[in-house]
Amino acid sequence: MARVECGYAHPDEETVSLEAIFHALSDPYRLRIVRALAASAVPMNCGDLSFGRPKSSMSHHFRILRASGVLHTASQGVEHMNSLRREMLDRRFPGLMAAVLGEIGHSATTEASARPLTPA
Repeated sequence: MARVECGYAHPDEETVSLEAIFHALSDPYRLRIVRALAASAVPMNCGDLSFGRPKSSMSHHFRILRASGVLHTASQGVEHMNSLRREMLDRRFPGLMAAVLGEIGHSATTEASARPLTPA
């Protein structure tokens, strides 16, 4: 089931699938959008996330990201503000977004290098 907010359909948490997420993230531009949103502390408008691509192409990418459950879009006046559904994704698929965003391994590597070596 999907909830319609501000004219956009967003899938409910229990219907979000790994297959849809992997499809959405398989495109380099969509992955770039997700990484930009993850790095931002605030929602971003479509223009900020276009990276010079045509508006029609970006509309397609945003639609796929929304349908997969990765992205949430809300209207604020004439702007469409996008945010990553990170909390929901982390709840539904723990560690997935950390792996996609390259967050896994950094803290583990740092912790491992900080530990003193002990003889076996």
